[in-house]
Amino acid sequence: MSWSKLKQQMESFLSPALYGRVEYRATSYRYLPDKAGVCYISVDKKNVLNMNDKTSLIKWYETELEIKNDSNIQIPINNEEIEAVRKDTTGNVPEDRLIVIARNRKMSEYAKDLLSAQVSLSKSNFIVVANKFLSTSIEESIESDDILLNILALVDRRVGKKRMINMGEKMRLKHPIVQYFYELRLSTLGK
Repeated sequence: MSWSKLKQQMESFLSPALYGRVEYRATSYRYLPDKAGVCYISVDKKNVLNMNDKTSLIKWYETELEIKNDSNIQIPINNEEIEAVRKDTTGNVPEDRLIVIARNRKMSEYAKDLLSAQVSLSKSNFIVVANKFLSTSIEESIESDDILLNILALVDRRVGKKRMINMGEKMRLKHPIVQYFYELRLSTLGK
């Protein structure tokens, strides 16, 4: 499918409140056929989805330590995770320390997932992911670990107000760029 047809089809799925604000753009190299073009998403004429842009509003993590030290990331811990730590440590650790250990374990897993999602995004082909989005259900796209699929689902008109509000807890555990598009979409729900 050509880029113009794909772009037209993708934009037909945009939420009416975001139509004209969110755009899918691409650059191509006419005289360099072996060099792939770059596809990106812009919001209000600003390129938002570009990992290499240092002026971006979105934080792109380079190390696990950056993620662990980011005060904006709040990881909820449940009793099962605390019990797993208690079992691993054979009960010789104070209660407040168990919570810290459980949170650190979960933060490490979260950091690894986030970094691997970023790496796959930087290597992904926007056109391939867009075609996958068009051929899969909206639920699969929302639940996916692929950042780009999450974003495309969040700006989709098939995701209603009630579903958007109910997925708030899940979105806190997603990459900052996914959270950005979630907040953008929430801001349009009252309109």
